[in-house]
Amino acid sequence: MKHFSIVSLSACALVIAVPFINPVTGIALISQSTSALAQSNNQNQPLELKLSAKKQVISQDKQGKQIKTWESLQSNTVSPGDILQYTLTGINNGNKPIANVTLNPLIPKQMVYVLNSIKVSNQDAKVTYSIDNQRTFVEKPTVKVTRNGKIVTEPAPAKAYTHIRVLIPSIQSKETFTAVYETQVR
Repeated sequence: MKHFSIVSLSACALVIAVPFINPVTGIALISQSTSALAQSNNQNQPLELKLSAKKQVISQDKQGKQIKTWESLQSNTVSPGDILQYTLTGINNGNKPIANVTLNPLIPKQMVYVLNSIKVSNQDAKVTYSIDNQRTFVEKPTVKVTRNGKIVTEPAPAKAYTHIRVLIPSIQSKETFTAVYETQVR
């Protein structure tokens, strides 16, 4: 059975943190482990981002009913089939709103995006996806396949997703937002 070390997972989390920052105009990156700080060249508009990960644990109660819970990644490994939940938390520590914040979390090659799992606290946020390593983003990715000798368009399978894009039109001063999504270890 394959196992991935927590060090590898931390590296994935750090790789994920960097793409979150880059699309924000005038941003520099300061990273520590699984948190990142994006700060505008204008000192009045800092955007702080923190990334955390939890692992889904399935247990049974006394009646045999399955119970799903999320636990912080304390063990040294994750295994194929494990479900991980990433939470990106951001706060505008500045005195002015920040406009058009774009977050581009990477779906690591060792993971498969869990379809429709993303939840964003900002109701105005627009979520799109890439299946071509960020060349294009669409709300519902599709692929062309051959069925019974005909080329047809179908929804892209989860394993094709490479990135998620979250566009938040405005983050008010002192406002906090979260984006939560799930992946499964291949």
